[in-house]
Amino acid sequence: MRVPGDKSISHRALILAVLGRGRSRVRGLLRSADIESTAAVLRQLGVTIPALSAQEVVIAGVGLRGLRAPDGDLDCGNSGTTARLMAGVVAGAGVTARFIGDASLSARPMRRVAAPLDAMGATVALPAHGGLPMTVQGGALRGLTWHSEVASAQVKSAILLAGLVADVPVEVHEPAATRDHTERMLRARGVALRSEGLVVTLEPAARLDSADTEVPGDPSSAAFLAGLAALGACHTVTLENVGVNPARVGAMRVLERMGASVRYASESEQGGEPVATISVRPGVLHAVEIGGAEVPALIDELPLLACVAARAAGETRITGAAELRVKESDRIRSMVSNLRALGADAEELPDGLVVRGSDRPLRGRVITHGDHRIAMAFGVLGAVAGNAITLDDPSCVAVSYPTFWDALAEARRA
Repeated sequence: MRVPGDKSISHRALILAVLGRGRSRVRGLLRSADIESTAAVLRQLGVTIPALSAQEVVIAGVGLRGLRAPDGDLDCGNSGTTARLMAGVVAGAGVTARFIGDASLSARPMRRVAAPLDAMGATVALPAHGGLPMTVQGGALRGLTWHSEVASAQVKSAILLAGLVADVPVEVHEPAATRDHTERMLRARGVALRSEGLVVTLEPAARLDSADTEVPGDPSSAAFLAGLAALGACHTVTLENVGVNPARVGAMRVLERMGASVRYASESEQGGEPVATISVRPGVLHAVEIGGAEVPALIDELPLLACVAARAAGETRITGAAELRVKESDRIRSMVSNLRALGADAEELPDGLVVRGSDRPLRGRVITHGDHRIAMAFGVLGAVAGNAITLDDPSCVAVSYPTFWDALAEARRA
């Protein structure tokens, strides 16, 4: 099977194609609600972007100084990546824009990106609750050294993009390593950027080269089908052309630690990103401890791992994951309340949760809160023999994996 294109890389491929000089081709682009949000925001800033396609999208870049002020609000839908990365771009471009989003995105924290942009010389106005709407007024930005309080690739990328567009040096110190797609893609386009441990430094760039991008399969999407195999709901799942960036495959490492068989083959590099074919088979699952520095590499897959833990012998503890509370929903509370409603043994922690596995049937209705990761995780758990789980909003998977339910059905038939 093949999963759709990587969501993180798809966002960045569109943004960097626009900021480059010349034509860029993007192949394998994820077609989802979040990526459509980024395309719509870029169009509002004066860029011509054709209809999105997984086959090929050709974009004529306007360069680092080619964006114009929008006529109306920039609607980011449900996409935090769109809001935060584009805030950095707008700040560096010296234009003024007001960012809005749906109810879920509007409640998510934006101060973490507003603070460094303010320190660079932009003016960022937020409501009292610190979410959207957010108005960013760019200007003549200055260089910045920023010590981030949260391990966030979105914050890091916003600072790097602001420095790139404004032609000023920036340095970001992270508390823990986060995904590095922005750094890899900038280097591939001729930007002088270095990474040393938890410090990323970008030097001023007069221009950004155009480059074609082949988007690999999304490892976050792949993890949910891998979880299906780990749980024994199918015999083997083989996933082709999946991105295996070390900062993105933490969930695969945990599934293997829990007892599933995870094998990599046909490893290669594609546009600066490692890719491989991943095969996953069931095993005897047992509980594990998840926490610390490994969390950023699997933060989006923790709902899945909690559901797998419901079928693993022993007590699984997930800690150091307070960031789950400010995702599309409070994923800690959502996971615990839904697991309990189905008959599983789960306990909420301030920064995570505890799940005690069993083999008793799990039955009931899941409240997704419109959160695609919650829906996908319980969709996988519901595919296990003996379980009978329904979802209040299965369509919310369109944010990241519009064809998920078809893929799940196909995998179960294998």
